[in-house]
Amino acid sequence: MKKLGSLFATATAAALGLAAQAAHAEWTLNMTPGITAISRNIYGLHMKMYYICVAIAVVVFGVMIYSIVVFRKSKGAVPDTKLVHNTKAEIIWTVVPVLILIAAAIPATKTLIETEDATGTELTIRITGYQWKWGYEYVDSGVAMFSTLDRASNAARQLGSGVDPASVPNYLLNVDHALVVPAGRKVRLLITAQDVIHAWWVPALAIKKDAIPGFINEAWFKVDEDKTGLYRGQCAELCGRDHGFMPIVLDVRSQADYDAWIKAQKALQQPAANAEAAAPAATAAAG
Repeated sequence: MKKLGSLFATATAAALGLAAQAAHAEWTLNMTPGITAISRNIYGLHMKMYYICVAIAVVVFGVMIYSIVVFRKSKGAVPDTKLVHNTKAEIIWTVVPVLILIAAAIPATKTLIETEDATGTELTIRITGYQWKWGYEYVDSGVAMFSTLDRASNAARQLGSGVDPASVPNYLLNVDHALVVPAGRKVRLLITAQDVIHAWWVPALAIKKDAIPGFINEAWFKVDEDKTGLYRGQCAELCGRDHGFMPIVLDVRSQADYDAWIKAQKALQQPAANAEAAAPAATAAAG
């Protein structure tokens, strides 16, 4: 009995911990339309399949409930022991599912093909997953950076830190360097990993692609011009001990703001690149 009481106390404490406000992101019961045309197409396809499933459930359970209520033993129903099969019924329950599958397959195939069409992109970004951070390289401009969990979240997550996670804005969902992209331009992503399998997942883009060492997965998006702002995601693959501390922040800016940011990043990274290039020459001259 004492052991049961201890187990009950432990379970209660765990339930209270889950109910706490700290470290819990906002959640919903459904997908969201997103910030791109393709994400809204995926959402529309999801809702279409959902309503098809609801309609099937209503028909199937309706027939079941009707049969159970009307043809019950207490009302004098007698089972038919001679019925082996009914050709008409078998044709109906074969043809109807086939028609439903065709009705579902056509829009699903169309949307799937659209998600893989990365032609006509205007910007290419290489994304590399590391334990436990993301590396971003703007292929066309040469700008590169690492994106890791922000210092405030990293300090609060430490055991015995004394920091209340509820006091940290966007706890475990913020980074030191966000992925900055322009709105209104088609962006191509080349996704890979350096060590283990990761997954780059941003719900607002309807993109979830595995980052696999030695392989490059491709994705694309084009954010609506009026959808500037910050959007968050996470690594969606169990990539190791600190998997839960590998967030993604997408910073969508206007074209003018993006161009200014790229220019500033080039100016910051150019001196470092020049210093690295000059170091071997200086060493050789000294030798």
